Amino acid sequence: MSFSAETVKDLREKTGAGMMDCKKALTETKGDFAAATTWLREKGIASAAKRTGKTASEGAVYSYIHMGGKIGVLAEINCETDFVARGEMFQVFCKEICLQICSTSPRWLRREDVPQDIVAAEMEIYKVRARESGKPENILEKIATGMMNKFYEENCLLEQKFIKDPGVTIETLTKETSGKAGEKIDIRRFVRFQLGEGIEKQQSNFAEEVAAAVAASKG
Repeated sequence: MSFSAETVKDLREKTGAGMMDCKKALTETKGDFAAATTWLREKGIASAAKRTGKTASEGAVYSYIHMGGKIGVLAEINCETDFVARGEMFQVFCKEICLQICSTSPRWLRREDVPQDIVAAEMEIYKVRARESGKPENILEKIATGMMNKFYEENCLLEQKFIKDPGVTIETLTKETSGKAGEKIDIRRFVRFQLGEGIEKQQSNFAEEVAAAVAASKG
């Protein structure tokens, strides 16, 4: 089902939902504008988008420990009121986000957080790959941009596919939860710890260790 960019723009202006959410709504409803508006409202996306100017200063710092202490996650997730923060829906959402972080190891929250030097380096790598595969010079930028979007999807939490429902991104899940809760919910920051990560482990030669032990026993 095809629909114009103008239709997407009109739907975005009417509902306040993001462009990708509007495109998905129109796709799901076969281009029916009214049905797409209803779809966004049912998902809670439209009402959540209208609350983007609200301040989410309540919430919780949620923790999750996995594999008997091998992996740990801390995430600050905000909402507008303490009432929602203490509710089951918010607590379940916090847990799901921590499980996502634990499982997929995102490096950043959103694409805007990725340092520009990393973006530039990745783009150059993708252009080199495309050039070496024989792609024309005039489309290298387009190919690299597509690959960069995949990089964002893998490394930025909000753009990742939800592990329990790959048809939904974490950003969309957040908007849907906001709509159901009736107030703005915002993932502010997170950190993921993995036991031993970053420590250079000493490499040992088992045969040499055995030979040394034998020599010591003879001495």
